[in-house]
Amino acid sequence: MMTSVDTDLIRVLADPLRLKIVTLLARETLCTTHLVEETGAKQTNLSNHMKVLREAGVVETEPCGRYIYYRLRPEVIETLAGQFADLARTARTTGEANLKRSCP
Repeated sequence: MMTSVDTDLIRVLADPLRLKIVTLLARETLCTTHLVEETGAKQTNLSNHMKVLREAGVVETEPCGRYIYYRLRPEVIETLAGQFADLARTARTTGEANLKRSCP
């Protein structure tokens, strides 16, 4: 069974600030102000990263008065983790079967 990993999602999560944001949101739902405080990022920079995370489906928003709260969508992370787990199972099976392509 050949498994592929969502490379677009990996690119989104590969950015250190976005990974920090995802880590923070895994613990609690936060508004932009909290995220600025926690990350030390500028408001505009943070907003741009949040847009990328929203468009990738990693986070969802919840308006609350004049603030917007962000919540991590754990199923997205679980799907990616499952794709990596499938790759690990494939590699384990291949290694146990000692499968290798012969050289010409």
